[in-house]
Amino acid sequence: MIYSLLVVPALGMDLLFGELPRFHPLVGFGRCSMGVEQWLYGPSTLPAWARKMRGMSALLLLLGPTLLLSLWLTATGGWVAVTVHCVVLYLALGGRSLMEHGMAVLKAMDGEGLEAARQRVGCLVSRETDQMDEAAVVRAAIESLLENGCDAIFGALFWFLLLGAPGALLYRLANTLDAMWGYKNTRYLHFGWAAARLDDGLNYVPARLTAITYLLVGHTGGAWSAWRGCPERKSPNATLVMAVGAGALGIQLGGEAVYHGCRVESPLLGAGPSPTREDIPRAIALLRHAILLWVVVSLLLGGIALA
Repeated sequence: MIYSLLVVPALGMDLLFGELPRFHPLVGFGRCSMGVEQWLYGPSTLPAWARKMRGMSALLLLLGPTLLLSLWLTATGGWVAVTVHCVVLYLALGGRSLMEHGMAVLKAMDGEGLEAARQRVGCLVSRETDQMDEAAVVRAAIESLLENGCDAIFGALFWFLLLGAPGALLYRLANTLDAMWGYKNTRYLHFGWAAARLDDGLNYVPARLTAITYLLVGHTGGAWSAWRGCPERKSPNATLVMAVGAGALGIQLGGEAVYHGCRVESPLLGAGPSPTREDIPRAIALLRHAILLWVVVSLLLGGIALA
């Protein structure tokens, strides 16, 4: 748990600088993944098991060398290892960027109108946005803020606290591959199977810790009721996170959305009124309070490790 002392400087860098505007390693990793996919995907006639094997091979090819490099760099000890741990965690975090994207939706809605808000929320979600009304835009923005609180902040922090830079790196790269290949469509149902399952496994504990965090820093009673009443889940992790986040905010999320031309009826999450544009800053405040709680816990763990 000695890694926990590096959470504060890494979060500080994310708060001050946000994501790198150019040459971000995750962007480069994504481009490399596209090349590997093109190389290994194979002909359309492949059976499901062969497609899964190719997807698993692509996953190992992309993750293996990167993780080995991070393990080698952190095994050296001293300031080199400390620097690598801190920089890797900073690069794995996307808290400031996430909150800026959320506020951009609100500013576009207030200043430029619904069409601009649709374009902004399209940067946050994979669902189709061109026919959204204001209520759907607001709901999509808040759902993305709550769900990606786990993906972009707390999941990376959890694996960093557990395994240092290699843990945070594994989590963020797996999350990136799931975002690229984890769709249940004709192309990725089998090829992206391994990436999706790895991401589900890596997110199982962080998602529940994120939900607990929302419960502690938000409306606790509403969050606990939403947790107990969480319906059959569209996702094994994200649905719970969004449900408890909705309960913590005292609103109701979920409902109909359009993905790749198909209307999907997601379960209703939380209880209360439908969210309004004023709830976007409230969701961002919930994330900030949650980050503060993780900072306090990290410092306590660091103090215990040094004692």
